[in-house]
Parts: sequence; C-alpha cells; structure tokens
Amino acid sequence: QVQPVESGGGLVQAGGSLRLSCATSGSTTSINTMGWYRQAPGKQREFVAFITSGGSTNYADSVKCRFTISTNNAKNMVYLQMNSLKPEDTGVYYCYFFNRGDTYWGRGTQVTVSS
Repeated sequence: QVQPVESGGGLVQAGGSLRLSCATSGSTTSINTMGWYRQAPGKQREFVAFITSGGSTNYADSVKCRFTISTNNAKNMVYLQMNSLKPEDTGVYYCYFFNRGDTYWGRGTQVTVSS
C-alpha cells in the first residue's frame, strides 16, 4: 500500500527557502508520476509540480524558476525545494504518488510565508 507522508513545512520569511520531503511505503516499482499540490485558505487545491519516473518535470507558472522537484532512485521519495518564497506561497502542501492507475495523497504539511 502506497502511503505518502510529507515533512519539512514551517514558518519562513518572504525571500527564504524551505525543502519539503515526502516519503512513501509500499511497492514503488509501478509508480509513474509523483508531485505536489497546495491549498491556500479559502481556495481550491492547485497544482504545483510533478516529476515522472523518467525524470521529466512540469511546474505551475507561479513557481517556475523558484521551486525544484526531485526524486530518488528508489522512487519512494519526492522533494520540493522552494526558494524566494512569497506570502502567496502560503498553504498546505500535499504530495501524491500515481501508481497503477490510482493516486495516493499525503495528509499535507503547512507552509507559512510571512511578509
């Protein structure tokens, strides 16, 4: 059973950096895509970034050139390096793993960027 768990959130000043991590248990040999979404207070969950098992990446326009997504060789970890953070990056960040046609979500980690 794939069960993602996020870590690394916290409070940071604008312009600062955070690195989020997401670890999953269970078989990862069939994982195709991993990524991150976020949800700000009062808003819908929105796409942030994804990475495929082949290493291709895609980012939301709002985070391009500031955030970097990566994974490890075992494909059981996904990371999100966030630089030059802005107050509008505040929200709960959720990671996901897409495995055998199903999407598995973590419970989220809070990121708060103060101005």
